[in-house]
Amino acid sequence: MRKTIKRRSNCPIAFSLEVVGDSWTLLIIRDIVFAGKRTFGEFLASDEKIARNILASRLARLEELGLITKKPHPTDGRKDLYELTDAGLDFIPVLLELSAWGAKYEPETAEAAAWLREVRMDKDRLIQLIRDTVKNGGSVFAGPDNVMDRLKAR
Repeated sequence: MRKTIKRRSNCPIAFSLEVVGDSWTLLIIRDIVFAGKRTFGEFLASDEKIARNILASRLARLEELGLITKKPHPTDGRKDLYELTDAGLDFIPVLLELSAWGAKYEPETAEAAAWLREVRMDKDRLIQLIRDTVKNGGSVFAGPDNVMDRLKAR
């Protein structure tokens, strides 16, 4: 079910901020894309220490907005798996730009130099590689056949 966003104006930036206007929402999407996280418990274990109630609220909102889907875990009936929809996958370029900006201005962030080199490559090709990998259950940094390992192998 897709929720309609009440708009304050017709500005596309304002609309986008209404959808993902808090850091938790983008961090959940980041965790799916970059770390391959898919369950409530995995999101809860992120370094930023999101509270359970806020996490539950943001996951429900992302699902309501059509950015993620929730389905039962195939081997553990107590868990659900969260996956990005096509609309959620369309945030990959935004995350790449935020990552590049953060790595440029905060060199202490993990893998800043290597990540900047990769982000500076052909962005369309990188975005498609990330998108395909995430759609197939992978991520940028974690798990087998992750994007970074694939880039290093070329």
